[in-house]
Amino acid sequence: MRAGRGDVVRRRRVALLAVAALALVAGIVAGVLSGGSGPDGDAPPSPNVAVPPAGEPAAPESAPVDRLGLAQQVGQLIVLRFAGTAPPAYVRRALRERRAAGAILFRDNVLDPAQLRALTRSLRRAGRDPIVAVDQEGGDIRIVPWAPPALSAPRQAAAGTVRRDARAAGRALRGLGITVTLAPVGDVPTVGGAAMSGRELARDGDAAADAMADAVAGWRAAGVAPTAKHFPGLGGATVNTDFGPATIERSRAELEATDLPPFAAAIEAGVPLVMVGHARYPALDRERIASQSAPIVEDLLRRRMGFRGVVVTDSMEARASIATGTIETVSERAVRAGADLVLLTGRGSYRPVYDHLLALARRSPAFRLRVRESAARVLALRARYSRP
Repeated sequence: MRAGRGDVVRRRRVALLAVAALALVAGIVAGVLSGGSGPDGDAPPSPNVAVPPAGEPAAPESAPVDRLGLAQQVGQLIVLRFAGTAPPAYVRRALRERRAAGAILFRDNVLDPAQLRALTRSLRRAGRDPIVAVDQEGGDIRIVPWAPPALSAPRQAAAGTVRRDARAAGRALRGLGITVTLAPVGDVPTVGGAAMSGRELARDGDAAADAMADAVAGWRAAGVAPTAKHFPGLGGATVNTDFGPATIERSRAELEATDLPPFAAAIEAGVPLVMVGHARYPALDRERIASQSAPIVEDLLRRRMGFRGVVVTDSMEARASIATGTIETVSERAVRAGADLVLLTGRGSYRPVYDHLLALARRSPAFRLRVRESAARVLALRARYSRP
């Protein structure tokens, strides 16, 4: 980073977080006083419909979402999971009929470069530029084991290779037909026994912010959409939310000083996706986990921090998520709270979630507007990161 640039960027982040801090309490109180959405109540759509991240063209008001029927709009809110090294017929059909936005791949889906290219080619033929996502953080957290980054996130940051590694990984994944990486990790572990220890870019909020900006720039330069995760930060968690509920008892001031700067930096760098986690943050919302919290997703992330891209949930089947309700219920609550994509990693989850969301959209005008808003954002993302 050139001399002086870091200070300027850091001042911008501090200003952004200060605005969030001043407005957060007022936004939460206003939502309560106006009868704003609870976990099961209709929520009005936010004003930032179909507005992609900074630096990317805005979608016209009438396109492409309004050319989809309601069943197809609902489909844009779902990323599904399947078993095996080739997409099953039901997956190809869901993509062809636009009843799913794309798929997430795991180790059992990946054998070698030729097989993976054939798999992603089959998904593209069915899905008209679907989302094809993997976890590719670095080191041991790589679904595609032969592709970069070979170094873990902490080692990338220590070596000063974050941007270069992200660019190299993006080029490799794009050549394999992958469009979205569920990286980089913005969590800043600062407690003993932190669940995210070993996956962080840094243990200092400012250093993590600089590394996040580099990672986002590298991935985007290679044409693969990065995802900043796990908002608003799991650095204070001692339980991985995949395995159990987690409550982060940090004050609002502590969250603003340590946890939010990496996400502010990612937003400044134009990150197209932010993944919201499943931990509970009493300082921000006393009742709901983050993925089901409008105060966290709509008020803090969108209105206060200015994020205009796609909000994707962490796995809806995570123990911390399912502890609060059925897969249908938690998916509905996430969409109502402002999530654009629900990430389904259970092999039997797709159909019940899709049917539930569609039935709800058919009977609720407010939920239909919420669906349209998210579908527009997802379509813009798919168009921006489609493969040639």
